[in-house]
Amino acid sequence: MSATDGTTARLLADLADEQDALEEIVAGLDAAGWSTPTPSPGWSVFDQIAHLTFFDEAAALAIEDPEAFGAHLEDLAGAMTEGRLDEATIGTLRSLDPAALMARWRGARRDLLVAARSLDPDARIPWYGPSMGLRSFLTARLMETWAHGRDVADALEVSHPATDRLRHVVRLGLLTRGWSYANRGLPVPDAEVRLELVAPSGASWRLGPDEAEEWVRGSAEEFCLVVTQRRHVDDTGLETTPLARDWLLRAQCFAGPPTDGPPPGGR
Repeated sequence: MSATDGTTARLLADLADEQDALEEIVAGLDAAGWSTPTPSPGWSVFDQIAHLTFFDEAAALAIEDPEAFGAHLEDLAGAMTEGRLDEATIGTLRSLDPAALMARWRGARRDLLVAARSLDPDARIPWYGPSMGLRSFLTARLMETWAHGRDVADALEVSHPATDRLRHVVRLGLLTRGWSYANRGLPVPDAEVRLELVAPSGASWRLGPDEAEEWVRGSAEEFCLVVTQRRHVDDTGLETTPLARDWLLRAQCFAGPPTDGPPPGGR
């Protein structure tokens, strides 16, 4: 079965569209624009794109050469232990000028999409933690592209309209609810949570068990901003039950050690 079938084909197309949307924001920037500080401490707009470039290259490597990715993973784990993660990732690209970085990012994106199309939809890919199914793997890349794109747009004070591509991020946000607790060494609550969200198109999205007594209601975009730690839940119009709020206060839909989003009013 080809990875270009059905759901995976749509996910690949949405990932490419999300990457293109971010490129439209940064492609015409001057030097001052590229050096604009972003909400990520110590990171400029250039650094945000460098981060995506590094991990899109790593994602293509994980698909094409798992053994080489294993060696890369050991090196990066060592850098993280030594507090050199930025140096080992975006630091390797800071010597490039913006045009060279854009060319490198385009190549990484192309290689990732080509490599992903070669896989069976049921394939598993090594990553920074447990291996991931192909669809979850691609969803994570889309989530990263969108979240860092919001950082860039916020920094430049430009519009980055939400689209229904966020349905993938919504699903990932709900899927990683248990991870958000386990990653902090906390017990995962037994109660399920359902989502009742309004998509950017105005459609209604319902995810999770209909019988769940815990719920989140409101904007799908705001939900995605919270689970990617770009907004505090109190800075949104989301409505929640107590246990659902407890989750959103610690929600983390990306890999890595536990981190906290901005405090109320922080972004």
